[in-house]
Amino acid sequence: MDLVNELSPLLAAEAAAEAFAAGVDPADLEQAVWVRLLEQTPAEPRRWVRAAVRAEARRARRQARRELPYAVEPSAGPDVRPEQFLLTAERRRVVRAAVRRTPGRCPQVLTAMLSPADPTYREIAGELGMSQGSLGPVRSRCLGCLRRMLTSEVAAPGRWGKER
Repeated sequence: MDLVNELSPLLAAEAAAEAFAAGVDPADLEQAVWVRLLEQTPAEPRRWVRAAVRAEARRARRQARRELPYAVEPSAGPDVRPEQFLLTAERRRVVRAAVRRTPGRCPQVLTAMLSPADPTYREIAGELGMSQGSLGPVRSRCLGCLRRMLTSEVAAPGRWGKER
């Protein structure tokens, strides 16, 4: 237990530093290192944690390069496998959750844009009580914010941490 208390701050800091470039959540990186720690007893735990975090980040980057996103989202249908349906539902859930976390008027603007009714700019502007001319710039800023939030959650990063 003393080892866990001693290594927790170091592991959290190392995972936070490496996670963005690897395109993974820092908590996932931490969890992977804790599992590795359970499998072995290192002689120098602090040095081992640093090396293990970097190794897990490299593994995550390699995995992201191998996993290719769908060209077209699989949808519900008779020939769609359950795992495809589940992945699509999970991706939509992550996007909707990120939309709710965006700042200012962005949640309302993005929710209106993502509506299955596919409203026009005029309809969205009327619903939100804003001018139609200001909707485009607001939408652009909101999408930029959403894109930054989703980089590590949905989009598979390319080589060296760049988006595709």
